[in-house]
Amino acid sequence: MMDSQENILQAEQNTTPAEPQETKEVEKVEEQLPAAEEPQAEEASQVETQQVEERKVYQSKKEVLDRIKEIAHGEEVPQKDEVDYLKTVFYKLHIAEREAKLKEYLEAGGDPETYQVTPDEDEEVFKAEMGVVKERRQQQFREQEAEKEENLKKKLEIIEKIKAMVTSPEEANKAYQEFKALQQEWKEIKNVPAEKANELWRNYQLYVEQFYDLLKLNSEAREYDFKKNLELKTKLCEAAEKLAEEEDVVSAFHQLQKLHQEYRETGPVSKELREEIWQRFKAASTVINKRHQQHFEGLRAREEENLAKKTALCEKVEAIAAEENKGSADWERHTKEIIDVQAEWKTIGFAPQKMNVKIFERFRATCDDFFARKADYFKTLKENFRENADKKRALIEKAKALQDSTDWKATSDKLIALQKEWKTIGMVPKKLGDQLWEEFLGACNKFFEARNAAGAGQRSEEHQNLEKKRDVISRLKAVAEEAGEGIQEKVQELVSEYQSIGHVPFKEKDKVYEEYHAVLDKLYKELNISVAKRRLNSFKQNLKQVAERGEGALDSERARLIRQYETIKQEVQTYENNLGFLSVSSKKGNSLIDEMNRKVQKLKDDMNLVREKIKAIDAENAEKE
Repeated sequence: MMDSQENILQAEQNTTPAEPQETKEVEKVEEQLPAAEEPQAEEASQVETQQVEERKVYQSKKEVLDRIKEIAHGEEVPQKDEVDYLKTVFYKLHIAEREAKLKEYLEAGGDPETYQVTPDEDEEVFKAEMGVVKERRQQQFREQEAEKEENLKKKLEIIEKIKAMVTSPEEANKAYQEFKALQQEWKEIKNVPAEKANELWRNYQLYVEQFYDLLKLNSEAREYDFKKNLELKTKLCEAAEKLAEEEDVVSAFHQLQKLHQEYRETGPVSKELREEIWQRFKAASTVINKRHQQHFEGLRAREEENLAKKTALCEKVEAIAAEENKGSADWERHTKEIIDVQAEWKTIGFAPQKMNVKIFERFRATCDDFFARKADYFKTLKENFRENADKKRALIEKAKALQDSTDWKATSDKLIALQKEWKTIGMVPKKLGDQLWEEFLGACNKFFEARNAAGAGQRSEEHQNLEKKRDVISRLKAVAEEAGEGIQEKVQELVSEYQSIGHVPFKEKDKVYEEYHAVLDKLYKELNISVAKRRLNSFKQNLKQVAERGEGALDSERARLIRQYETIKQEVQTYENNLGFLSVSSKKGNSLIDEMNRKVQKLKDDMNLVREKIKAIDAENAEKE
């Protein structure tokens, strides 16, 4: 008896007391599986477990709201990771819904500057429920901490009572029922502060084992107690082994924590069976913990794959956002591409917890920057549209002021100038642009229709003149085919008739003019050659008569011809100089040049005739000598 008391005193003083075999085995598992063997293992594993539970996919904001209301007003303890996850999912769905509405608005032709985000009643409800959850969590945290401190106090008192029983071996048998009651009370007391849990458990287990060693029960009662404990621990082993069949790895892990708690709270078995029953329970625990570990390793691998996919999408959207936008079409094309990338982003699961927020912030920052620049562009475009619309309205007012004018020529020029100016003004929105154009065109058409109605008689006369001129041209062509005397007189008569005919339709003017002068040039060329020959022959025949007038008659005639030649030559130079200053950029300018060229050719033909006459006089003088 004294030896037992000394051992107890040593155990109290020694910082590393000798512990029963079962207690040592518990510590061994604590080293391998800290979450499973800690008295606070369930709390310690909640963060990791919640990472799996948060993988639940919510399809709508209503589902998220239902869950947050359930947490806010239910009995369960709100878990921080789940609450944070619900918040992330809600705003992900909320932003996606808002972007879908904006996209629908823009595709319908809406102005991004006038778009307003409507208040979301669901968001207000969510914020309110989150406030309730936050208050509950704070209150529950305070209550849990207070409860843990109270539980610690109670368990310390139980240890002191058992310790007192151990120091009085002679009273052990009498205190057995009280001891069993203290064990039951210990089981009913739950969590204590985590930093005190291991030390508290070791002290409790130490004095429980010492009490059993000192207990003077008869062998039948002692064996009965060991037998009951063995039955309980065997059932716990079977339950742990059955968990290997559980499909939900996380649920199996949670259930294992409860089994560990029950195992350590169950009394000892006989010494020869302690190691065996413990190894069985430990082996079953190892299977569950390995499955749990593998599950999270697979989860982390998928998260790394998701991070790689999201990084690639970030690079893709950054490349799209960096491309140049030359106009609205480019902005709309790049908007569609970015929205497609956003849709693909939503199909990818979570990245690792440390990177999930960062990668999303990178992606969101690029998208926000693109849409902010797009909004600025369309804001500027809207201002340009407004300025262009104002300019077009000013032209409409000018056109309306001219639409009733009867000054046909001047007003036509002014309206044509307004139409040209209209084309220089930039774009406006299609619907407004069509409306303004119809209004402007209506004013122009009103004037031109009135002008056309007033000029209907004039156009009829012009068509008659056109037929007359074509008739003259036909007769000129017929003359060109004739031979004999009197052709020049016929041509002159037809030319006079042609010139006496009035205006023809503007569109036909150049065509008939060219046809007329083509046949006329041909006639003049043939007539000039024949006339020049006749004149030269006639001049040569008259030279003898001139010579008979006296010695100086031929010289005087020759001097006159030279003066005539120089005069014609000077006139040709004047025409040729003037031709150099004329422009052929208009049809009118071209006609004038053609007319002057004909005159120059006529003068050159006259020069040749004069030159031939001078040669004839020189030949006559040479013959006399």
